[in-house]
Amino acid sequence: MRNPRIAPSWRALAVQTLLVLALATLAYLAAANAAQKLARQGIVAGFGFLERAAGFDIGQSLIPYAAATATYLDAFCVGLLNTLLVSGLAIVLSTVLGFALGIARRSGNLLARSFAAAYVEGFRNLPLLLQLLVWYVAVRVALPSSGDPAAWGGAYLSQRGLFLPRPDFFGLAALVPVAFAAGLFAMGLLIRASHRAVALGKKPVPVLWPGALLVLGPPALAWAGLALAGHPVPVAWPARGPYDVEGGLPVRPEFAALLIGLSTYSAAFIAELVRSGLDSVGRGQREAAAALSLSRGQALRLVVLPQAMRVIVPPLTSQYLNTTKNSSLAVLIGYPDLVHVFMGTVLNQTNQAVEVVALTMCVYLSLSLATALVMNRYNARAAGTRR
Repeated sequence: MRNPRIAPSWRALAVQTLLVLALATLAYLAAANAAQKLARQGIVAGFGFLERAAGFDIGQSLIPYAAATATYLDAFCVGLLNTLLVSGLAIVLSTVLGFALGIARRSGNLLARSFAAAYVEGFRNLPLLLQLLVWYVAVRVALPSSGDPAAWGGAYLSQRGLFLPRPDFFGLAALVPVAFAAGLFAMGLLIRASHRAVALGKKPVPVLWPGALLVLGPPALAWAGLALAGHPVPVAWPARGPYDVEGGLPVRPEFAALLIGLSTYSAAFIAELVRSGLDSVGRGQREAAAALSLSRGQALRLVVLPQAMRVIVPPLTSQYLNTTKNSSLAVLIGYPDLVHVFMGTVLNQTNQAVEVVALTMCVYLSLSLATALVMNRYNARAAGTRR
């Protein structure tokens, strides 16, 4: 007997087809109306404007960018890379700080527990916009004036930013970052071996100091080896100019304020996720770790945290997505991210509102989907920890 609550397949197919046709019709009408309005204003629809000369400078760029020769596509790439830079660093820093605060929330030390609780309650309940303004003003006020920068060795610090020596990893110098990547891979294998030893009931493999040696040792040896071989890594040193510091690797106050603001704000939410994850692990797991003669630190790293990750990771994904999207608030303090450069300056100069907004939406959608994909795969592995 057919269940009356289940509609026939043809009926469901018909409803879905009508819905798709209705959405397609609405999209066509919206596109036709937009094209008609643009034609009345003398604006040619399409993405051909990306090849036109931009004619404006950008304060921070990770790729070569000259206002005289750059196109709007170059400006788009600069804004995208700046967004990826600040979002990626904010995710890493907020994760480290958030896990430290979350663990401190369950610490036996009253001072650490109270500080972590006050931090979480304070930063979570203040608007991010206000925090960015406070950090930006604090950074600018605390720095020396541009006319009299502070100097430490080969670095300079002023209200225009921190200027550091910039190594150029081209040619043979590329061996240094390659060695660093190899060290990170080796450290990952070491961590995996330590977890496998605990799973087999054996003594865990030391990770902290051997891991630091694996990460820092190979690039240091590569750097020294190139110098001894007569091919030192070229370094661009900053120098005082007539009005400001020139050359080197500049770290602008806008970037520093945005990075600090995003990291400290997101860390408060991540700390609560970590605390809830730790609370989800039964006391018996800690007792079992103690029976294996594991220290409290080893028990936390090898027994408790791996099981807590299955609770932490799903909401942590949403927090990472929020961090990436919150980076668009950079326009408030003048950091040249994608929204500031592309939806601000480029949109004002070209009036290609539909194309600019569509590209920006596609970028943030792609970043969100990529982040969710990576975290979902990690979540599948973390969920298997319980089994």
